[in-house]
Amino acid sequence: MTALEQPLAAPWRVEQSDCMRLLASLPEGSVDVVTTDPAYSGMNQHMSFGNGRIVGRYSDAANQRWFTEFRDDPDTFLAFLRECHRVMRDGGHIYVMFDSFSLLSLGHLMREVFAVKNLIVWDKVNLGMGHYFRRRHETIVFATKGHRRLSRRDLADVWPIKRIHRGAYPTQKPVALFSRMLAGSAEPGMMVCDPFVGSGSSAVAALLAGCEVVAADIDPRAVRIASDRCAAVTAGAPDPAQRTAAVESRP
Repeated sequence: MTALEQPLAAPWRVEQSDCMRLLASLPEGSVDVVTTDPAYSGMNQHMSFGNGRIVGRYSDAANQRWFTEFRDDPDTFLAFLRECHRVMRDGGHIYVMFDSFSLLSLGHLMREVFAVKNLIVWDKVNLGMGHYFRRRHETIVFATKGHRRLSRRDLADVWPIKRIHRGAYPTQKPVALFSRMLAGSAEPGMMVCDPFVGSGSSAVAALLAGCEVVAADIDPRAVRIASDRCAAVTAGAPDPAQRTAAVESRP
């Protein structure tokens, strides 16, 4: 039985909401694991060339943004982390993804709220963009509320998992990435939360692990894609986003 005030009719719920509103709606101590990839403003800022043109087919010509970004100043990010801490059970695990820029400006705040246990490197295998060394990795900060250990001891802290190329949604991450997060942190029946669900890869990974999931995104397109994926996986059908996405294959 989930600890949510309104138990889920299905093993998942994806709503259109900002991260703080979702977290405020959850009772204290109701979540076992948080896995999330916040929509940092730096992702929009650094996806442009010197002429200011946003790279990629997802850009919005009206505002030159790939997606609606999180107001990621330190005070707002700290408030977000404190709300995550409130809704997590004692012994809960949290995985927060950072690019190189947000790791420097915001990553240190994790220690003010949680017990940081390790930094995990997601090796995307193939080269990305970049003027000063081409980007090939992102960082995941793993932390706990309390002292629950990982359930597995065979997990390394560098994960070579190929990126998604031309996915259904900008910044779409592989399901395998979130499955790796849950491999040592989640058991069937646990509650997983993602306040920045995006394409829904984290929610799909949680469902495949036998967990319940509550998630949100402020973008209605993201909510639609994530909901379709969750419904398909719950029904035992193929993941629709996996059919449209391709693994990055550039040398």
